[in-house]
Amino acid sequence: MKRFPRFVMLQALVWCVLIVCSTLNVVSAKEAPTQPNMVVVLVDDLRWDEIGCMGHPFVRTPHIDRISREGARFRNAFCSTPLCSPVRACLLTGRYTHNHGIFDNINRSEHSHTLKTFPQELRKAGYATAYVGKWHMGNDDTARPGFDHWVSMKGQGTSFDPTLNINGKRIQIKGHTTDVLNQKVNEFVKAQGETPFCLYIAHKALHPELTQRDDGSITDPSAAKFMPAKRHEKLYSDDAIPRRLNVVDTLEGKRALKRSVAGLPPLSQKTGTSDEVIRDRLRMLAGIDEGVGSLCKLLESQGKLDDTVFVFTSDHGYWYGEHGLSVERRLPYEEGIRVPLLVRYPPLIKAGTLIDEFAVSVDLAPTMLDLAHVKTDQTYDGRSLVPLLKGEHPADWRQSFLVEYNSDTVFPRLVKMGYTAVRTPRWKYIQFNELDGMNELYDVQHDPYEMQNLINDPAAKETVKQLQAELKQLMKD
Repeated sequence: MKRFPRFVMLQALVWCVLIVCSTLNVVSAKEAPTQPNMVVVLVDDLRWDEIGCMGHPFVRTPHIDRISREGARFRNAFCSTPLCSPVRACLLTGRYTHNHGIFDNINRSEHSHTLKTFPQELRKAGYATAYVGKWHMGNDDTARPGFDHWVSMKGQGTSFDPTLNINGKRIQIKGHTTDVLNQKVNEFVKAQGETPFCLYIAHKALHPELTQRDDGSITDPSAAKFMPAKRHEKLYSDDAIPRRLNVVDTLEGKRALKRSVAGLPPLSQKTGTSDEVIRDRLRMLAGIDEGVGSLCKLLESQGKLDDTVFVFTSDHGYWYGEHGLSVERRLPYEEGIRVPLLVRYPPLIKAGTLIDEFAVSVDLAPTMLDLAHVKTDQTYDGRSLVPLLKGEHPADWRQSFLVEYNSDTVFPRLVKMGYTAVRTPRWKYIQFNELDGMNELYDVQHDPYEMQNLINDPAAKETVKQLQAELKQLMKD
């Protein structure tokens, strides 16, 4: 029998391995769906640093963390308006607040029926679309255009025993609202066949229980109470709440926040958020994490998880007492505008990807359509995040973004505090619409806690001019 030299056999083995790997790559590419399923989990008022994968010292969010571990985590994701109704429209439409017309939290139900959303475009392309949760652009709980399946509630909803509009029929269901919504999510997924679906989940949590008028305004914001499920009421009872250094901010230079407001105490450490309120927020998050876990488990059992784009994010942040603030969201300091953004989709995203480029709420809509390979004639203020998810670093990626807020009368301290703001890698400039001489400038690179307003620093004069020009351009674009 003829014997082949060892190096010839080794060379043949290498070629066999290369051929097999090449074949596997072809098979993998063929298996990646052209129209992946889409899941968006939107949490209300969740700060970027309230989940385990973002470094929280004790909170347990294993299922949310899985999305990060097996996908991508954005370390610089921000909302475009730190207020519920406007930013929800930003996420769905890909447009800034001044372009989509949902300016505040008052009852804009009628206008919200006219929004051009990315699920509408996916539906045109053959997707089955579902909305489950809090719509919160007014009190109207009826279905919006573009959704085949609709499960929602009036206004803010309630933390327990919610009354849901399920495809036009109102039903009260017993239980914690987070659990009820998680159940409805799984029911929808179980009913799906081979048609690709887009499932948008908008949780009531972590929003507090509030009393709301018919016009959408709040009767007493200071009475806000966070209500977790009964089984989570004792979670984290012995854990010390982390605080950022700016809870001791003297507000020197923040003339807008130092204004005297009738009936309200000056901002200080005493006016900040209590430890127990923060614990109740994190306790509410536990139910959301369980829902993420059960949904992933269900998709996995169906063989669909890796064919699903899974997005986890928030509408805006919340105050732990930074700058003396508590329930008064809306302001453009980091704790109010930074949000978590996690995306899992194995055919495209390498596990454990970290992304430092700016991502903004208005990017969600164009990103989802790009991932679904859906073309549209709609225009967007945001841009697709797909290049970043692929691990690319486009040279022309944004170096600034817009944050805007229109004043309302819900919180007396924030009356006339409407603003536009621009954030760059180094600077944040806040320009108030109605308050003269109270603008703010922060070097967030050297002052990450935003405690030193440099607006009147002669050395910053040219920087202010440049940022004013950038802000004007962002509003124009």
